[in-house]
Amino acid sequence: MIWKVLYQPSKKQSPRRETTLSLYVEADTEVEAHALVEDNTDYEIEFIEPLQGEHLAYEQKDPDFKITEFNTK
Repeated sequence: MIWKVLYQPSKKQSPRRETTLSLYVEADTEVEAHALVEDNTDYEIEFIEPLQGEHLAYEQKDPDFKITEFNTK
């Protein structure tokens, strides 16, 4: 499943809507998606949402859509 992760680039800064960014990860569960981002970045995760069906198709139309892959080995 594809998950959209909304995050702040730094845990040291208080969250602001204007600085919220997003990335996409592939994982079996939300817990696994959270762990991938938490273990491989310094991002402050705000929200994780599953993407499927029409919602996924809409996100994939964005030219910047790219699944983030982490080197977990």
